[in-house]
Amino acid sequence: MASSRKYSPEFREEAVQIALRSSKTISEVGRELDMNPETLRGWVKKHQMRQAPASDAELTVSERTRLEELERRNRELEMENAFLKSCSALREGSR
Repeated sequence: MASSRKYSPEFREEAVQIALRSSKTISEVGRELDMNPETLRGWVKKHQMRQAPASDAELTVSERTRLEELERRNRELEMENAFLKSCSALREGSR
């Protein structure tokens, strides 16, 4: 059975940076670093999750209000469009 190793935070960060900058696959980088590629893949994924901006957290109050208004208007237009399609289908059916 494989032994479990502890990696320092510095090693983890450097391994992630190497994987992200390299043109090689994560599996290749993991093997070069003499570590399980899936471990490196998990570190890279966590790093990318931390780097991704929280979409809702970055909106201002006025932007959030505007977004909600646009979403409401979009729903209204979709309902109007569906109504017009059904009217058109009924009209075509009566011919």
